[in-house]
Amino acid sequence: MTHRFLVSLSVVTMLMVMLSLATIPVAGQGSSPKAKTNGAAAKVYTPPRTPDGQPDLQGFWTNASYTPLERPDKVTKEFYTPEEAAQFEKQFVDTEADQTEPGTIPDVHYDHTQFGLDRSLAGYSSSLRTSMIVDPQDGKLPPMSAEGRKRAAERAAARKQMGGPYDAAQNMPLGTRCIVMDRMGPPMLYGNYNNNYQILQTPGYVTILAEMLHDVRVIPLDGHSQLPQNVRQWTGSGHGHWEGDTLVVETTNFNGKNPFRGSSENMRLTERFTRVDANTIRYQFTVDDPATWTKPWSAELPMKTTIGPLFEHACHEGNYGLTNILAGARAEEKRAAAAAAKNSSK
Repeated sequence: MTHRFLVSLSVVTMLMVMLSLATIPVAGQGSSPKAKTNGAAAKVYTPPRTPDGQPDLQGFWTNASYTPLERPDKVTKEFYTPEEAAQFEKQFVDTEADQTEPGTIPDVHYDHTQFGLDRSLAGYSSSLRTSMIVDPQDGKLPPMSAEGRKRAAERAAARKQMGGPYDAAQNMPLGTRCIVMDRMGPPMLYGNYNNNYQILQTPGYVTILAEMLHDVRVIPLDGHSQLPQNVRQWTGSGHGHWEGDTLVVETTNFNGKNPFRGSSENMRLTERFTRVDANTIRYQFTVDDPATWTKPWSAELPMKTTIGPLFEHACHEGNYGLTNILAGARAEEKRAAAAAAKNSSK
């Protein structure tokens, strides 16, 4: 069992004991602001409250969806019709299936991995949005700044200097190495599987347990000091406060080793969690990073209720895949060298 899981489990267990009575909704005042959903104004909803008066976000949630971060090039509107959304989802699945040639190694890998994909994706694309990005209005990332382009080129050159992706464990993606993934956040984006979260609340803290990598975000509320600028972390340092019925989380102090879409270590991320009905949290985030983009940009996606509990995602426990990938690469190199030597001797 990994050390990180033991830490995560102890935190969650402690909070669950403290929250044994906190899941009982109590009457409260306030309502979430109206939001544009499927082209119409959402109904006013009064969320339940925890015993200490916080809007109750607790429970099990999923952000599974087919909605892309950026709007497809040939799409010019903010929302699909239900029929258009169904067609988009079908094209998405068919395109994935057509990427492999039957009988090849990639095809076998594709077939093997399908058992783990989140089959509920279609059920959670009900927002009908054509992109998660809502600002800029074209649904696209804003242009990169000159500094951002320069840094992207430097990162690409550094990766090239490291050699191929299978030359060393350090060259593999961070997710393959079980360090960080987008689903952990922040911001929290969906993937093909493990898109589930558990939210727990105590006076002074909101805790989010991510299914992917089984990582825990412990978000202190008002009254807690920020980390000094020289202390940097893979997923930054987040602090929260309530604005009406919305939980606002500001995250800074990133270490730059896990750049979100090419961001810098000085990215400032603002997340907003608003419970808009009994089964939905509207999750919004804004990225402000002048060192990367010419203007801030914002995105939105729904989090829907799902069934718990969350089981441990023991990514590094018995992680033979990484060892075998590297061993396979060395074996291929050895065969290639032997073939080259044989040809040169002719």
